[in-house]
Amino acid sequence: MTAGDLCRLPAARLHGLIARREVSPVELMRAVLERADRLQPALNCFITLDHDGAMRAARDAERAVMAGERLGPLHAIPCAVKDLVNTAGLRTTFGSLLYEDNVPDQDAVAAARLRAAGAILFAKTTTPEFGAKCLTDAPLFGRTRNAWSAAHGSGGSSGGSAVAVASGIGPIAVATDGGGSTRIPAACNGVVGLKQGLGTIAHSQAADAFGNYTYVTPMTRTVADTALMLQAMAGPDDSDPWSIGVAVPDYVAAARGEGDLRGVRVLASAAPPGRPVSAEMAAAFRRVLATLEALGAEIVAFDGAGFDIEPIWRAINHTTWRARFAAIAARDGERMSSSLLRQLALAQDVTGVEYQQAMFDRAALFRRVQVMLREAALLVTPTLSRAALPIGQDLFGPLEIDGRSFADLRANWFPWTMPFNLTGHPAISLPCGFTPEGLPLGVQLVGRMRGEAELLRAAALFERASPWAEFWPEDPA
Repeated sequence: MTAGDLCRLPAARLHGLIARREVSPVELMRAVLERADRLQPALNCFITLDHDGAMRAARDAERAVMAGERLGPLHAIPCAVKDLVNTAGLRTTFGSLLYEDNVPDQDAVAAARLRAAGAILFAKTTTPEFGAKCLTDAPLFGRTRNAWSAAHGSGGSSGGSAVAVASGIGPIAVATDGGGSTRIPAACNGVVGLKQGLGTIAHSQAADAFGNYTYVTPMTRTVADTALMLQAMAGPDDSDPWSIGVAVPDYVAAARGEGDLRGVRVLASAAPPGRPVSAEMAAAFRRVLATLEALGAEIVAFDGAGFDIEPIWRAINHTTWRARFAAIAARDGERMSSSLLRQLALAQDVTGVEYQQAMFDRAALFRRVQVMLREAALLVTPTLSRAALPIGQDLFGPLEIDGRSFADLRANWFPWTMPFNLTGHPAISLPCGFTPEGLPLGVQLVGRMRGEAELLRAAALFERASPWAEFWPEDPA
């Protein structure tokens, strides 16, 4: 088996090969690091590559295999980690010049659990400064390009993790999602991005644990690998009040996708009222619905009214960032991203009453989704209104869709991701085709609260019926 073959195997397959001593952990890690070194100059998806630490861990993993020790479910599997997530002894910059040399002394809970399952954390992936936008660029490292096109961006803010997985550098990666930051780049790069439900994976770094709407998430090429990561990462921890008492079902079994979708009611909408969707995405969405119907699902349209949440989002999200970063910006703003500074300024006049009203509206949105999911098992929407944006896209520049220009990029490019950060329902982006230019498209499935297993089962069935994971981008020149 060549090094290229190794890098294209999913984690679930690699684990079996390693356990049977058919693949060496050292051989695998060497192949991953060599591929990372070769593609990094073109893709720019890593901030840090830990060659020495990863190879030491791989040698230890190989000794465990040869000694016949009990192996964890991710034993020796290479895993990249978004640079917002703390990793003990491994530089964690948050994509910021201000933290360029920061080395945590403790893992985030999710990272610690992956290590405990046997994963080898070999790299930190690119993120915009503090993960504060849907594009992956920052003064610290520049821009991360799309895995499929040098002319297009990776999406964000977990662009580095998505590109690393999509390009076959490693089978799995850790991402985060504060408004779509896992699902957006997953759709842009043709991979699987799950935002699990609130509290399913304990978030030990959330500054506002009780008002949290951000998630530490899996990023993979297959639903089965997403389930493997979720199985390892999920479970309660005292650091996260929403995780306490949350059960951990058998996600791996659910992701086998047994049976079909007969008797499953699915509510579908292409766009909230007044929001655009490209002709290419609309056509792909129709094909998605036909596939779900062929699997036995009952598709019922809903109009998307009440899901245009941009005013709620601005009040909650931007004030959160202002509380966290305004003092830092006052001291060191000349070294920070201009887009982050502009977003901080947008929240300076939000009152406490306006913030609390937005929190009331968040609760009302949650109850609205709960009512919808009493009668249906899933919601289905496009992940994005169009494919990946040009590499030079500015966060505050116009969004172009089918020759039309839209002033508000966020509300018009990913109107369907942010609502489910606020409500806490699990949502997954799956590849669903390509544009004529070869850019991936993504579809989002949303499940019931604590319904990740049910969601993964449906995702696995769709994946089997639409095997987009079999397609790979060409290596960049």
